[in-house]
Amino acid sequence: MPKRVDHAERRTQIAEALVRVAGRRGLHAVGMRDVAAEAGVSLRLVQYYFETKEKLLHYGLQHLTRRFEERVAARVRAAGDAPAPRAMIEALLMAALPTDEESRVFHLLHTAYAMLAVTDQGLAAQPFIKDPDAAEHTVTELLRQARDADLVAPDTDPQAEAVGLLAMSAGLGTSVLVGQRSPESAADVLDHHLDRIFQGGGRSAPARRTRESRQLP
Repeated sequence: MPKRVDHAERRTQIAEALVRVAGRRGLHAVGMRDVAAEAGVSLRLVQYYFETKEKLLHYGLQHLTRRFEERVAARVRAAGDAPAPRAMIEALLMAALPTDEESRVFHLLHTAYAMLAVTDQGLAAQPFIKDPDAAEHTVTELLRQARDADLVAPDTDPQAEAVGLLAMSAGLGTSVLVGQRSPESAADVLDHHLDRIFQGGGRSAPARRTRESRQLP
């Protein structure tokens, strides 16, 4: 009997190859032939699963998003059972900082996708903005919960603070990527602004940790 092909696994294999090549050369310089060579498959096979480079890029973005969500989930689990709103926000913001090779590639490619979407109508027409909007909604809701629990000042504007934190995280990520500052100093800036928002730090006693014990990756 012929071997049964796992199409989802094959698509993931190709998407991973796209991420690796784009991480080395930049998203704009990647062609379908490059991805096929990296994945160790034929160009025809890549074209079978993704008829155009545009469709490959769309799937690659979805793949990046899934990997990021897994990274956030791992950080939330590391924060212990029933983590406080601050710990969950910190997990999301810290996961986006380029502190290791995986997060470096994520930040690099996600920024590249944003730049391409400005000029590529096909890419812009896809739900590219959905994921940033989802992050904004998540942080806003966590800040709203924190306000209801008196962890932040009663006059806190959850959405405005969420927008500011996410924009700051993105900017800090770029500054780390280009070597302007270290991951540790970027994390300290995020901590500073979270301390400003959350009264008393906003951490439950088990979740309190020193700067030395923080694991950036």
